[in-house]
Amino acid sequence: MKNHILQTDQSLSKWRDQEKTALDLLGILGDLRFDKNVELIYFHHDLYDARPSEIINTHLFSKKYTDSPITVETTYKVAKAIANLNDLAPSRIDIGKLAMQWIDEQNQKGDINDFIINKLSNHIGEDKKNLKGRDVVLYGFGRIGRLVARRIALTTGKGDQLRLKAVVIRPKMSNRAEELDKRASLLRKDSVHDEFQGVVEIDYEKEELIINGNRVKMIFVGRPEDIDYTDYGINDAIVIDNTGVFRNKADLSRHLRPGASQVMLTAPAGDIPNIVHGVNQKELNFEEDNVFCAASCTTNAIVPVIKVLNDELGIEKGHIETIHAYTNDQNLIDNFHKKPRRGRGAPLNMVLTSTGAAKAVSKVIPELKGLLTGNAVRVPTPNVSIAIMNLTMKKDTSLEEVNNLIRNAALHGNLVEQIHYSNDTELVSSDVVGHTTTSVVDAPSTIVSADGKNVTVYAWYDNEYGYSCQVVRLAKYVSQVRRLRYY
Repeated sequence: MKNHILQTDQSLSKWRDQEKTALDLLGILGDLRFDKNVELIYFHHDLYDARPSEIINTHLFSKKYTDSPITVETTYKVAKAIANLNDLAPSRIDIGKLAMQWIDEQNQKGDINDFIINKLSNHIGEDKKNLKGRDVVLYGFGRIGRLVARRIALTTGKGDQLRLKAVVIRPKMSNRAEELDKRASLLRKDSVHDEFQGVVEIDYEKEELIINGNRVKMIFVGRPEDIDYTDYGINDAIVIDNTGVFRNKADLSRHLRPGASQVMLTAPAGDIPNIVHGVNQKELNFEEDNVFCAASCTTNAIVPVIKVLNDELGIEKGHIETIHAYTNDQNLIDNFHKKPRRGRGAPLNMVLTSTGAAKAVSKVIPELKGLLTGNAVRVPTPNVSIAIMNLTMKKDTSLEEVNNLIRNAALHGNLVEQIHYSNDTELVSSDVVGHTTTSVVDAPSTIVSADGKNVTVYAWYDNEYGYSCQVVRLAKYVSQVRRLRYY
């Protein structure tokens, strides 16, 4: 009994010490964020604004990548060493990866400050502190528009990246004050994504939402031609169209008004570049391609995984089946819809429908043109979808090789922001709500045929927030305000 009491007291004491260390870590996170425009993350997980218990729990995630446990004390030491750096450029740094490397290499690198200087040498120097903020206008304020607004607001920092300056909406009410109230309320609260972790105020006289101190003009107009953005102090802005109303270059070019120089569509389109950030964004020509799109949520979910497998094993052919959450395009109860089956009540039915995601893959990875087919089933859940990729490979492979390829891509290289590797055998769709990656690969569900030719990979994705994060990444890239990264 005495031993049990002692163990209980020791366990509680250890937990309290961890909480204190997590609080100290949060202090460093805040200082770096506001004083140096440096954001620290932990294996894809945002740490800023987290509770101490959340930070401790997040550290358990490292088991997916390393056999050596990473403690809060270790990441605190890493963060402290980063804070001690002089002339650190605006950066986004994965302290989980740094802590893992420190554990692996500390026998060779005895001083953690020297270790951090060595690892982050490319992030140090006055010549690298050249970020200049870029104005953003959201055209539309629906599901994706509001989540993009949340993401930009939470990552504004010192204001030298993306600055949300305006939201353009078609007026729905004659009373502007009432409409502002409703728009602000929808931004503050969401039935799927919970409350916004920030502050939304209203300036009724100026018709502005003040989001975390950032004044955002609400522009009530019916057509792009009715706007001169310079009238609102907006210049060289990127307009993010999330209405889905304009779907070709000619219509989207209507957004190129005074004060706006680039247009991004948050949906696929046929005659403009389809970009999946992490895969083909470097093919964008900033001088010529001032109208482009961020493809679809499903395309963003499957392309990173397909690229990994195609690069290493080669894809001969394949079929992609998407089990997709219902969307606003469907009816709540049976009613007329111009597309087949979508007129039936979304919360009551599984609805077989079409998807262009498989064909869209070839717009991002041209060598796969004609090799993939696809279909979709809309199901009665409001968010999070899953893509089932059944692929025939050119090279023989194994279950272990496929999962290791995806696991490695989630930790190293150009797709760490896009791919999350999960070995959780209890994972379900609601667990994926709020993931910032475009794909959460369900490793325990991966199937490889006995002859090593056929591979089936399951990738969950938050088709709302995960996609919105990808939209923001692409906006930062084309705006050339992307911070240095250490992933």
